[in-house]
Amino acid sequence: MKTALLCTALALLPAAALAQGKPLVYCADASPEGFDPGLWDSASTNTVSAQMFDGLLGFKRPTTELVPKLATSWEISPDAKSFTFKLRPGVKFHSTPWFKPTRTLNADDVVFTFSRFIDAGLTFNKAFPANFIYPQNLGLAKLIAGIDKVDELTVRFRLHQPNVTFIANFAFAWAGIHSAEYAAQLLKDGKASQINVQPVGTGPFMFKSYAKDDVLRMTANPDYWGGKQPTPTLVFSISREPNVRVQKIAAGECHVTAALRDVDVGTLSSNPNVSVEKIQALNISYLGFNLKKAPTDKREVREALDIAIDRNAIFKALFPRGDAMQAVSAFPPAIPGYNKALKNEFDPAKAKALLAKAGYPNGFELDLWALPVQRPTNPNGQLMAQLIQQDWAKIGVKAHIKTFEWGEYLKRANNGEHNVYMSGWSGETGDADDFLTPNLSCATSRGGIKFCNAEFEKLIDEARATPDTKKRNALYEKAQEIFKRERPWITMAHSTVYIPVRKDVVGFKMAPNGSVDFEGVYRK
Repeated sequence: MKTALLCTALALLPAAALAQGKPLVYCADASPEGFDPGLWDSASTNTVSAQMFDGLLGFKRPTTELVPKLATSWEISPDAKSFTFKLRPGVKFHSTPWFKPTRTLNADDVVFTFSRFIDAGLTFNKAFPANFIYPQNLGLAKLIAGIDKVDELTVRFRLHQPNVTFIANFAFAWAGIHSAEYAAQLLKDGKASQINVQPVGTGPFMFKSYAKDDVLRMTANPDYWGGKQPTPTLVFSISREPNVRVQKIAAGECHVTAALRDVDVGTLSSNPNVSVEKIQALNISYLGFNLKKAPTDKREVREALDIAIDRNAIFKALFPRGDAMQAVSAFPPAIPGYNKALKNEFDPAKAKALLAKAGYPNGFELDLWALPVQRPTNPNGQLMAQLIQQDWAKIGVKAHIKTFEWGEYLKRANNGEHNVYMSGWSGETGDADDFLTPNLSCATSRGGIKFCNAEFEKLIDEARATPDTKKRNALYEKAQEIFKRERPWITMAHSTVYIPVRKDVVGFKMAPNGSVDFEGVYRK
């Protein structure tokens, strides 16, 4: 099938906004792990990457509709195994103190960016070995058969198997396009790792300076292909404490903040200078089990720990407004293919029996990792951990609550040091595969730490290759039955996302996953 050429005229920004050029301050909830988009897999990093890098495609906010970015058009072969992109001519990379581009964007940049994800033998990868978490979770190295430079402004991706969902990947933050020329300069200077410290993209804002856990400063890209930005300076003020962010936006010290906790919505709703934007987001919070480490390697243990949790009590404590929904499956009910027959249980007596069946009649001890950052689906990781700790104690399980600094938390969990850890996911496409493949396919397992089930894998593989919507949804419903049977996660919540915005901010639109983008946003 062919995708029609999508041409979007960029709206002209008001002259007054261009003239005033006020700085815009965003109160972020965590530091980015780095500035190489494909290298990291967290909301804090993706939010930063989205300001400095463009992908081939983007999402039309506040929808899941794909629109052109660095590609002006694309074509999908009838068998969904070939994806061809026409690149936008004349796009300039950032000119910075550490890099002065001598040419505009071309196919070499796209080939370099994606070759890093699939070719461990790439010269740059040997100089800067990296674990590209999200591309690895998608199994890109096995999926992509080749990347062809058709001509200077045409690139073709060839797949081993059909994949009707593949096109959306080019709009994700991790797929931001790097400069191959910059990478060559770094290689020549023996500084390949600087690609994660001194970023060069094509996005509306350019990196200026960064102090971890304090502030990130960006300036408007004067050569942005999408037009001059009305905001000359974009500042990410990093405040891990939710109360601090609430106080700062109330006082006008920041103009947009990371998502609010449920308990803070009322406080800012009454502020005449603040609007609280909201969206029923495509998200989930969950507790992920280490499937390689005893005792959570046993299915009966995982089911017991799940059904011992009193979700009703947790929701009363964490979501007093009642806007969150208990999660039953791996993705929200609004997504096609959701299995409505699945249910959660709360049955401590059955949980005890399951533990005895698994060989733990007297219970056991384990570590429970509390989320160190606040998220809409988990506004208080410590409190959630304490409530779960109490529930598990009633079935003889003693949980030791641990937590770490956010970057360290992610690193340790990825290495499999946990028994149970809190995590979450936000989808961008409205497709079930956006939740299942990056989180629950065998490519994510890393030696058995995470879920890998052959029956489940076959179903989601078949679904990705099936263009018929009814058949795809039936496959996803079957896959969810296996997910619920095997319990790799304790599913917790789908939430409404609330983002406070000062009323002098113009042009801000939330995405369906609650993420933020400051292209074209300005203060009156």
